[in-house]
Amino acid sequence: MSTPEQTREPDGAEPRPEPSVGGPRTVAGDPPVPDLAGVSPTSPVGRLAATVERLRREVRAAQAEAEGRALIELAKGILVERLGCGPAQAARQLAELTEQARVTPLEFAVEVINQAARDRVVEATGAFLAAAASPERDAAAVRLRTAESGALAADDTQAVADSLLEHALRPLGAVAVAVWAAGADGSLTLAGSAGFSPAEATRWRYVPPEVATVARRGLTERAGQWFASLSATGLPTIGRHLYPDGGRVAVPAGTGGRIHGVLEIAWPAPLEPQPPQVVRQVEALAELCAHTLETSTVRQEAGGERPLLPDAAELMDLADGLHDPALVLVPHLDGSGQLVDFRIQHVNSRFLDPAGRPRAVISGALLLEAYPLAAGSSELFQRVERVYATGEPFRARRMQLTALVDQVPLSAVADISISRHGSSVLLIWRIEDETARLASLLQHAQRLGRIGGFEENLLTGEITWNDQLFHLYGRSPASGPVPLEELPAHAHADDAVALGRFLRTLLHRRRPASAAFRLQRPDGVTRHIRVVAEPVLDTDGRLFVVRGAYQDISAQHWTEVALAATRDQLAHTEQQASERNRLALQLQHAIMPPAQAPLTVPGLEVAVRYRPAETEHLVGGDWYDAVVLPSGLVLLCVGDVAGHGIEAATSMVVLRNALRGLAVTGAGPGQLLSWLNIVAHHLTGAVTATAVCAVYDPERRTLRWARAGHLPPVLVRGREAAPLPLVKGLLLGAVPEAGYEEAEVQCAPEDTLLLYTDGLIERRDRSVEESLTHLLTTARSAPRTLDQQLDRLLTYSRSDTDDDTCIVGIRVA
Repeated sequence: MSTPEQTREPDGAEPRPEPSVGGPRTVAGDPPVPDLAGVSPTSPVGRLAATVERLRREVRAAQAEAEGRALIELAKGILVERLGCGPAQAARQLAELTEQARVTPLEFAVEVINQAARDRVVEATGAFLAAAASPERDAAAVRLRTAESGALAADDTQAVADSLLEHALRPLGAVAVAVWAAGADGSLTLAGSAGFSPAEATRWRYVPPEVATVARRGLTERAGQWFASLSATGLPTIGRHLYPDGGRVAVPAGTGGRIHGVLEIAWPAPLEPQPPQVVRQVEALAELCAHTLETSTVRQEAGGERPLLPDAAELMDLADGLHDPALVLVPHLDGSGQLVDFRIQHVNSRFLDPAGRPRAVISGALLLEAYPLAAGSSELFQRVERVYATGEPFRARRMQLTALVDQVPLSAVADISISRHGSSVLLIWRIEDETARLASLLQHAQRLGRIGGFEENLLTGEITWNDQLFHLYGRSPASGPVPLEELPAHAHADDAVALGRFLRTLLHRRRPASAAFRLQRPDGVTRHIRVVAEPVLDTDGRLFVVRGAYQDISAQHWTEVALAATRDQLAHTEQQASERNRLALQLQHAIMPPAQAPLTVPGLEVAVRYRPAETEHLVGGDWYDAVVLPSGLVLLCVGDVAGHGIEAATSMVVLRNALRGLAVTGAGPGQLLSWLNIVAHHLTGAVTATAVCAVYDPERRTLRWARAGHLPPVLVRGREAAPLPLVKGLLLGAVPEAGYEEAEVQCAPEDTLLLYTDGLIERRDRSVEESLTHLLTTARSAPRTLDQQLDRLLTYSRSDTDDDTCIVGIRVA
């Protein structure tokens, strides 16, 4: 800790210089100092600047001396009272004790004041006794006492802010301070500031309620808020643009449990965690601000600038005039002035204690004594304490109150209103009547369920209907209710048998009964109704009352009718779909049998496999072909028509047969796909498909192939397997005309070529590249025969898309 900015030594030495924190200081009222860098000290301007600086130091020294003299005089007064001596003798005694203690007169005067006061300032500095050296402890005490003296002598909050910054906060590294006054509506008014420019203070003169700022966080958090850096909070506040990364502290300024405002302190750089001693100093300064804010509030009210709030007596008269149950609470403080409870000053005549105790027992008791668990789950005490501290009223509808009184079960819902009036609190506590609430719930349930109740006395003929039953019948209450015996006259004729059975069971057999019928209302509307009733017997076993209820089930009836029609339509649609899929599957199997007789070609082994989809409703358009052309060449092809169902199957048949016919011309695979693209685009309803077309020459052992948006064939040679290099080719049917590149592969003995559709490798949870890698790994371990290899590929296929799969394989002998 640093020493006070200006103190004089006992021998009249020059004042010690103030510490330089955050750059040069300015005293309130000082003129701005121009930037005189580079100006010669011997020039007129330089001499003028030196004169101004000298006069400023003298003013500061005079201020420090005056403040120190005030503390020394206060210490003399304490010695006069304690020693019973005169002022001159007290001055001599103070000088002797100072010399014996070997400290400055100001430091010893502060020690005398601390011993006599034993207040919050003493608490804030007392922590230094064990943790710091004596000079550091004394410096902290002098700073706080000097700040206290300046604050108490100040005329307004602005002067308080200046005194706090100069004497107590600058030695802690702070550069600015703001004192906020809290309004009853939750607003904040800047009562005083130091270290901020006048323009900045004007911009932050008033903060409306519910606006989130650093000061509001300090108002809502009773322990205060210490922010290491403003940049991490995102909260607006005064001077944020000046110190965007600086530390900021907001501490509530309150006394006796009542918060009058907030003390906000700014640091120019990020703030490290502060020791408890510094925290206690800041809290003590906030309490000084609270006394000033409280005094200014009283002075403002007395001056007539705003109306005086009513005292407890006036509030008691107000509570007696309310139609709601109300309590008048006054704060109860302990010996140190801290709020510990609220005393129930008054209970109006409409208040009913949840535990059933008389009002005389409740009146005059402490709130937590009368309701020990009010500070528990209901948080009622915390709400009252909060309203008293900040002045912001609290209102809640249907607040749950649980077990406010120990050993008395209470689970009630109440409307709560808490407001502060002067130094008292008005608590309006309206507990909801359980009987009325249940009756309201029953009424709403009957309305929502379209239920009407009735009771009929068979001895007197008296009939009671509720309003909902009149509404169901479409009758006005003036027309009177309908007896049970006349019920068939108001129902559809076809329901007479069911109602007759209902009445016989109820009236003659004297057993509960129910029936559903169609009610014919006077307005011509027919409603579907269910009636339920039970007999009530007297002590002699005779029937004398029937009670029951009617329920409008029209919506349920028409829903059941609609569901029945939907079920019939769905069954018909499912039957049509099943028949359609059956025909498509038959067509697919007729053209593409799962097993096909092998081709006999010299020097070439050909095998095909076809695996239909696992579910019959996903009949697809996959197709394959392997045929020997008249020229001796072998046509090999696979394809996949987009979509499923009968359309895909018929399109597959058209493309397969068209390719067979076109291949007789002897054209190459690229030309064949060009012609097939025209067929797909113009002659089959603009279908799209992918395909691979290949022509194998057994004599030359060459394979010429082309592709239309399909995966390339796979060549297995020895222990290696790889797809053939891609050639360009657009999928079939996408455009009217398209050209397709060809490629030629020179085969060697024991080579295997595989043409397949994507049903062999497609998976929902992985990419095509991953699935193709798995296929190549499986193909490398080739069994002895081609049939075994194709069966192995189908067995270890990881496809999970429920699609058809076609494979055409050739092995060169």
